[in-house]
Amino acid sequence: MHQVRSIIQYLTKGYSLRAISRELHMSRKTVTAYCQRLESHPGSLAALQALDDAALSQVVYAQVTPPSDDERKADFLLQADYFLSELGRTGVTRLLLWHEYRQRYPEGYGYTRFCILLTEYIKVARPVMHFDYRPAELVMIDFAGDPLYYTDRSTGEMISCPVLVCVLPHSGYSFVKALPNATLVQTMAALNECFAFFGGVPHCLKTDNMKQIVTRPYRYEPTFTEAFNQWAQHYNIGLTTARVAKPRDKAPVENEVKITYRRIYAPLRDQVFFSLQALNQGIASQLDIHHGQLFQRKDYNRRDCFKGQEAPLLQPLPASAFIIRHRVQAKVQKNYHITLGEDWHHYSVPYQYIGKTVTAVYDSDTVEVYLQFQRIALHKRSYKKHDFTTVREHMPEGHQHYAQRRGWTPDYFIRQATDIGDNTRQYIEMLLKGRHFTEQTYNACLGILRLGKQYGNDRLEAACTRGLAGGVFTYRTIHNILGNNLDKQPLIRQAELFQTPVHDNVRGADAYKQ
Repeated sequence: MHQVRSIIQYLTKGYSLRAISRELHMSRKTVTAYCQRLESHPGSLAALQALDDAALSQVVYAQVTPPSDDERKADFLLQADYFLSELGRTGVTRLLLWHEYRQRYPEGYGYTRFCILLTEYIKVARPVMHFDYRPAELVMIDFAGDPLYYTDRSTGEMISCPVLVCVLPHSGYSFVKALPNATLVQTMAALNECFAFFGGVPHCLKTDNMKQIVTRPYRYEPTFTEAFNQWAQHYNIGLTTARVAKPRDKAPVENEVKITYRRIYAPLRDQVFFSLQALNQGIASQLDIHHGQLFQRKDYNRRDCFKGQEAPLLQPLPASAFIIRHRVQAKVQKNYHITLGEDWHHYSVPYQYIGKTVTAVYDSDTVEVYLQFQRIALHKRSYKKHDFTTVREHMPEGHQHYAQRRGWTPDYFIRQATDIGDNTRQYIEMLLKGRHFTEQTYNACLGILRLGKQYGNDRLEAACTRGLAGGVFTYRTIHNILGNNLDKQPLIRQAELFQTPVHDNVRGADAYKQ
């Protein structure tokens, strides 16, 4: 309205339309349109100038009259609520609803117009409310719908890992981790790491009604598992849930999952990881980049907002993390292993305890084995089903030697020989090349290396020096040299050994000439 009143002032002073356009930096077409509307009013310019803004706007602005609803739109609006309710049912699509609509109203809207009107109606019928979250008040958690994967080197299998996403709604600062599975134990262990990552504990936690945590979903008083209640008491944090099938109740974490797909999943899509630890390192790297990116149209990022506004208000961490420990009894099998039934994984104990009944105490990270309150084994927990975790010291001596033999390679023997001497290394290398199948020479290599323990490495090095001169590469050659003390004799070169001696009774080549 300020520009309109300026136009009236210039018209009163006799300015031309071109001059008014130049002074007000407006297009001439716009100025002309305003002037025509002002001239159509019966009052004078002074009378127009005296009008208030509301009255003057009635003069210069064309009145927008709502379009009259035709019969098609009226029919559509009568069914709009029905369309919205049906879209929430499994398998119902807009195309299906449109087909049903056209069967009842053959002259109704086409599919494109039908979708546009339905979208406009949804915006009005389902408005979104903006919430302000106080710093350090709340953390929201949820599992991403899509998992991440790492590759098992031994089998080439792609191992699926659920991904937990936690976010502080005020700052958007988040924690993301891939888990071996989505059990309660793993979920609580990840939440322990989350609070350690934040450096403190929020005052409340909000989740959906995931079965690991909630035993009885209820809008007003949901029932949580006993273990999770104990976890909450340990961290002095309140527990709340979203309403069933109401994802907007936890919109910040739903949005964070979408951001996780874009800023973590997408950058890692072409990378191959060979362990869960490597996968989580990749996630942590991308998460750090995400926290450092500025908010749109703001001059700060999530990390700055968290450190400046939320971190000082978090509750302090307890002295130790909350850990669920399970206790089961197991019998040591003849192969000196026990079986943890939850994962169907086998863990070794010293073979002397075969047949004993022991107690296994385990959590998400470690497995301890006790016999009469004395710990006899400690392992890092593995979740690979039907696999074995074996400590070499738990095996009988004969099994240890066999296990060592199963790990033999040409490089292993060459490294052992190099520690003795250069000639020993060369002799072992020639021995390894002496058979079409290299594995057939492993016992001979082992035997030669053991001769160093019997005779000493210096004598073995001298024996291999003599063996290299002879050009025969076998275990028995070195064994005979050492057994007959030939390694202590001066080395005679092969050319000197077979040289014809000088003697009067030996005739030369001239004696055979005719």
